[in-house]
Amino acid sequence: MATASRTVLVTGGAGFIGSCYVLSRRAAGERVIILDKLTYSGNLENLASLQNDPEAVFVHGDIGDADLIARLLQSYQPDAIVNFAAESHVDRSILDPDAFIRTNVLGTCTLLRSVLAWWQKLDEIRQQTFRFLHVSTDEVYGTLHLGDPAFSETTAYAPNSPYSASKAASDHFVRAYHETYGLPTLITNCSNNYGPRQFPEKLIPLVILNALARKPLPVYGTGENIRDWLHVEDHCEAIATVLKGAVPGSCYNIGGRSERTNLEVVRGICHVLDELRPYSEGPYASLISFVTDRPGHDFRYAIDASKLERELGWTPKWQFEEGLRQTVQWYLDNAAWVEHVQSGEYRSWLERNYARR
Repeated sequence: MATASRTVLVTGGAGFIGSCYVLSRRAAGERVIILDKLTYSGNLENLASLQNDPEAVFVHGDIGDADLIARLLQSYQPDAIVNFAAESHVDRSILDPDAFIRTNVLGTCTLLRSVLAWWQKLDEIRQQTFRFLHVSTDEVYGTLHLGDPAFSETTAYAPNSPYSASKAASDHFVRAYHETYGLPTLITNCSNNYGPRQFPEKLIPLVILNALARKPLPVYGTGENIRDWLHVEDHCEAIATVLKGAVPGSCYNIGGRSERTNLEVVRGICHVLDELRPYSEGPYASLISFVTDRPGHDFRYAIDASKLERELGWTPKWQFEEGLRQTVQWYLDNAAWVEHVQSGEYRSWLERNYARR
């Protein structure tokens, strides 16, 4: 690895998107301090390649622990903080909304308060160069109908689930800390991520693993709900671009320009598996099972990322079909990772969420 040129504190850095960002930043020569609570979706195996890297420091802890945050800031003096730490699954938020309030709202507020107290003591040059980037979601904007223009940075917030409501609240607090105290914050709102190492409660890995296990492939309702899909590597590159070039107080939408219905995504996975690992009893699509839709299921998300493309020059590199094939191949090639992540807690959650649908 390259010698570190700057230091970034990454919260939630053992999760799906956070770990991808950590790996990309180390490859770019930055020292990375990784803070993760290691709840069900945090996985140190995602960072296995950094195990003996002295410039990648892992700390087991919670963004809601103000004393720990203060110690990390004082010890490592980061040039930037990227906050991925969040509960992030809509279905889980329906079953346990309080957990999302604790982490996404109260945890983010504690992190902001701790960072502000430290930042205010820095010299003027370091205050001006420091950045706090908060990673959020397109779900804060609510839902779209067919033909509606895509979400832009000026779209009014209208969250419809406990998850999106908690993320909307955290976004507002980040903005408020910039407007009230001058903390140099940035906010990014991304569309649905996919790629290697995603925890298998989300649609794409869930379908891949269920298909390989010859289990039903659950599709909510009629499968016509639409999402914009963003490869995780494109997302991480966009975050690095915003962190480097954006003016404090800015927000940017990040999307993959790849709107697909859920049913199209599931059928696409089946098509790739038919080629890479044929199912002797017929095409994988025969396993598709339509289940009762979840409450308050947003119909369509679509991201207009033209501001990011225009102002900072970022564009997604992955085409969806190419990225989907790469993702399926990764899960086929990493059976040990899959086996380790499918814990008893995960299986019990699947039972609670899908058994009665």
